Amino acid sequence: MKDRQELTGIYQASGRGFGFLIPEEGEDCFIPPRADGGAWNGDKVAARITEEDPQAGRRVAKVVQVLERANRTVTGVLERRDHALWLRPDNERLPGPIQVFTKRKGVRPGERAAVAMTSFGGGRTAPMGTLRERFGPADRRESAVEAILYPHDIERAFPPAVLMEVEGVPQAVEPAALEGRLDLRGKTIITIDGASSKDFDDAVSLEKDEAGRWVLGVHIADVSHYVRPGSPLDLEAFERGTSVYFADQVVPMLPVELSNGICSLNPHVDRLALSCIMTLDQGGTVVEHTIAKTVICSAERMTYEDCNVLLAGEDPALKERYAHILPMLRDMAALAKQLEKLRRNRGALDLETKESYVICDREGRPVDVALRQQGESEKLIESFMLAANECVAEHLNRLRKPCVYRVHEKPSDEKAEALRTMVAPLGYDLKTADGHSLQKLLDWAKGRPEEGAVSMMVLRSLMKARYDGENLGHFGLAAEYYCHFTSPIRRYPDLMVHRVLSALLDGSLEKKEKQMTAAVQRAAVQSSQRELAAQEAEREIEKRYLAEFMAGHIGETFAGVVSGVTRFGLFVSVAGGVEGLLPVEALPGRGWHYDEAHLTLLEDNGSGRYTFGMALEVECAAADPVSGQVDFILPGGTPAPRKKREEREERPGRDGKKNPRKPGKSRAMHVPKRRKGGRKR
Repeated sequence: MKDRQELTGIYQASGRGFGFLIPEEGEDCFIPPRADGGAWNGDKVAARITEEDPQAGRRVAKVVQVLERANRTVTGVLERRDHALWLRPDNERLPGPIQVFTKRKGVRPGERAAVAMTSFGGGRTAPMGTLRERFGPADRRESAVEAILYPHDIERAFPPAVLMEVEGVPQAVEPAALEGRLDLRGKTIITIDGASSKDFDDAVSLEKDEAGRWVLGVHIADVSHYVRPGSPLDLEAFERGTSVYFADQVVPMLPVELSNGICSLNPHVDRLALSCIMTLDQGGTVVEHTIAKTVICSAERMTYEDCNVLLAGEDPALKERYAHILPMLRDMAALAKQLEKLRRNRGALDLETKESYVICDREGRPVDVALRQQGESEKLIESFMLAANECVAEHLNRLRKPCVYRVHEKPSDEKAEALRTMVAPLGYDLKTADGHSLQKLLDWAKGRPEEGAVSMMVLRSLMKARYDGENLGHFGLAAEYYCHFTSPIRRYPDLMVHRVLSALLDGSLEKKEKQMTAAVQRAAVQSSQRELAAQEAEREIEKRYLAEFMAGHIGETFAGVVSGVTRFGLFVSVAGGVEGLLPVEALPGRGWHYDEAHLTLLEDNGSGRYTFGMALEVECAAADPVSGQVDFILPGGTPAPRKKREEREERPGRDGKKNPRKPGKSRAMHVPKRRKGGRKR
């Protein structure tokens, strides 16, 4: 009996003829070949359940209507066929080629370009579009990077109106701006950031009051003073939503004249700030707090590196140089540990996923890949920022004022069950997916070969953190209230929270609260979308840099861990965080089959097995900086022949007919890499 239930969701193409419907609620549905209804990867669709597929263990559906197109612009490589210009999409999940129309002169095959879709084709008609942008030769990594930024609407250059507004922003604090502000210029306030940082949006201070209680000050650049609502600068920041970071580059949310200038808490100069000053008892619990507009003068620009050395007591010269603040630093380190202990006790997760970063030379070429090490000073700053974010969120919630909350809901039952299944082969029985149980799992994996894989498993099981105008709590931090307050230079939600606080402090919030509540919700939706776009772009660009680095290490052997298992091979993460594919064709033996329930590849005769999290030595067989693809083989093995793209995708022929592709039974289980940044919870 067929279930005729209709549902909506996102169509996820496989690139091999079949796909999946990711519904708004409930389990995924398998979409067989020729049942996509003309949908492309990422489209919002309506589908009808047609049958249950016991063999695949999932519902089968047919797309009946495309509700919203996701691929208005497509990037790829230009080709000339039969005197016509075509675009071969970069995204292998998209059908192609796409016929391209343009009146521009000098357009050459072999260039990477962007095309605005005018027709998605169907039947005997090929998809069509008009040429929008050219990025240069397709065989260069730089053109691939620009092509990734373009469809995500990530613009490097600022509009003329924004630049004109920036020219009028003063580069020193004006006397009139000090009126009504709490003067903290006599306090010992410092910044602690990376050695290469140029924008300093947070500073900290610590002292004791007369009762012997800790008084922790978190002082954040008052960006809202300079970025006025509705101005060209504000509208541009809203559209960008966040700064985008990759390799040695940044696409900033705000122009550098602001982020590195008047809004940066540079040492020994007056700067405007919003300060969250918390009084804590000896156990680290906040008992009182004050939020105020302030003026500060940072006493020192500390680096994480120097601070870590100071706290370790390993450099006498450095100790002498910073003797005037060393006692405060030691007190800060002790308080940070106390705050971390409190968070752990209430069920916060400590996901110590090893993050890699690319080291480039002066020409921007990747020369090394390293793991980001979080020392005592990094943990110190993170701990203080978390405390301030919680304090501000609770403050606004108690007063029933608008706020852009950072929310993180508990794992769904489906995700919890998937995690239980994934860790079972490793010998761990996860009974519940609450914070304490998940942390117990993480602690159990520490020091084991599968530690990194388990961290990624847990991370994958969690819901996606996002922004919302309603307080829904933060599961990962086990926090009842949480928002982003500490990075207004690079995140729009923080800027919005500052505006609410500023209006509250100067008494103007009441008359414009309705307007600001609406602005908060718009910012929450927009910022969530822009964060996802930035993360996807950063991830895709990083793959290109990593592949370019690995291209210089073909034939070398690396120790790695299986980070993903699919029916077509293994994803292996090697030292430094580089991830590549070990195709099933490159494995020994006569045949392999995929056990989805246990994330395992099993040899047909039962003698061999590869599973998620197992240690594995691999050899780099190939690396393509343009696509970001890295291929591994087993040491001494033979590289698997790369299939031509035409063999892997569904492409229209000259007559517009599509070549059928073989269906598969299940989606690949592949854990995405964590986004960089220890403070982005």
